[in-house]
Formats: sequence, structure tokens, C-alpha cells
Amino acid sequence: MRTETEKEQLHLRALVAARFEQSMTIPEAFFTAESAQIAEACWAMARRFHQGGRLLAFGNGAWATDAQHVSVEFVHPVIVGKRALPALALTNDSATISGLMSGAESTASFARQLNVLARPQDIAMGFSPDGSCANIIAALTRAKHLGLLTLALVGGNGGLLKQRAVAGDRLIDFCFVVPTRDPLLIQETHETLYHVLWELVHIFFEHEGLLNE
Repeated sequence: MRTETEKEQLHLRALVAARFEQSMTIPEAFFTAESAQIAEACWAMARRFHQGGRLLAFGNGAWATDAQHVSVEFVHPVIVGKRALPALALTNDSATISGLMSGAESTASFARQLNVLARPQDIAMGFSPDGSCANIIAALTRAKHLGLLTLALVGGNGGLLKQRAVAGDRLIDFCFVVPTRDPLLIQETHETLYHVLWELVHIFFEHEGLLNE
């Protein structure tokens, strides 16, 4: 007969095992399904950087830190010999963000920043846990209209951003959907994804002559 302590330990071990299982199977399924699209996105990003473009990243809450993380990866490469590439997290300036969100058009905060900062050769990367964050949709829609390459990193079923990616007007050039509603797993997979994006962009830069094609 097990004691209550033993039962609690068994329960905890089962929870940990289940978490490890999900942390392995969901990313594996995602990268298997998305490998071709990831390669295409990296090629498109490398060409934009080659043309003098910048990465402009944005997200809400915890995903604001991912916007900051991915921008740092490009600006300050951790691998010796890799070139720094221009990137900016729109979430970095709290004064600007809070000012823009205090008005009647709070859902257009990132979009309004893009109106001022974006150039047609730039790249817009938006993070949304369910693909339906109104300000992320508005920003990526505005980015596309300005001529930027648009990437959405989302979770769940992809929400409205996934719909925009497959619609006839293709407002989203690349939409990467992590097929789970667990926010931790979504964010873990997104983090791996943008590290892969960074690495493959630099691989394309090692064959820079091809970027002129």
C-alpha cells in the first residue's frame, strides 16, 4: 500500500514525463511539417537583408520578449564570424508603446509604428499565441501594404492570421503554426524556430552571390 507521499511523487513523475514527451513530440511534428516553408522563409529574409532591409519584430505580453530575443540574435550574433544584421523589436520603447495604446486606436499601436519606421525592403515578424491578436493582425496587414515581407509565428489552429496566409490576397507571406494551445509549448517551439531562421539566413549569406538572383 503506497503512502500519500509516494502517490504524490508518482503523480509528479507522470506530469514531468508527460511534459517532456510533449516538449519533444510537438516541436518534432512542427519542424517535420514546416521544413520546406522554413527554408523558403529564410531565403526570402536573406534577400531582404541583402537589399538593406531590417527585421521589425513585435508581440504582446510574454511574446514581446520573443520579439526582443529574435532582434538581439540578428544584431548581436553569438557565433564568432557571423555578421550582424539590422533588427529592432517594436516592443522595446515603453514610452512610445504606452503612448500609442492610450488612444482610441490601441489595436493599431504596432501598425502606427510601422507607418513611421518601416521601409519596403524590411521584414515584419509578428508573434501571436492564437493567431487572432488584433494589434498583430493590424500590424502585419499594414506591413504587407507597405511592401514588407511578413512572417507570423502563432499557435493553436493559426486563427485569423492563418486564414490571411491562405487567402487569395496572401497578406501573410509565411505563417508558422505550432499545433497546440499550450502557451509554454508554443513559446518553446517559437524560440527554436527563430534560432533556426537566424542560422539559415546566415547560411544563405555564405553564398551571397545567389541572393542577387
